[in-house]
Amino acid sequence: QVELVESGGGLVQTGGSLRLTCVASGRILTNYSMGWFRQSPGNEREFVAAVGWRDGARTRYADSVRSRFVICRDNALNAAILQMDNLEPENTGDYYCGDRLRVWFVNLPDGYDHWGRGTRVTVSS
Repeated sequence: QVELVESGGGLVQTGGSLRLTCVASGRILTNYSMGWFRQSPGNEREFVAAVGWRDGARTRYADSVRSRFVICRDNALNAAILQMDNLEPENTGDYYCGDRLRVWFVNLPDGYDHWGRGTRVTVSS
């Protein structure tokens, strides 16, 4: 059974940090590119960051987070990590990770094969 599970969300003040983790089960994650998306109420899921399959040497970010977020892989944990620093209220939302088998680069939700259930991030002003 294929499953992605996100964790690490929470409530932080503006300028704070959170570390999101997406752990996969049911397959080897190194064969998949991973993406993080944010969704706020009434809005569509929007791209945040992506990391390529295998060693994770390829990364891509939304312009709004490029200097503040870092995405990487932890292949020992079969996981993708999103380190979020200097958070802003605009970063508030539900964060979802998705995977795509051996394709780079995908920034649309329809391009991903599987999704987790999300983890909520709230940044207070």
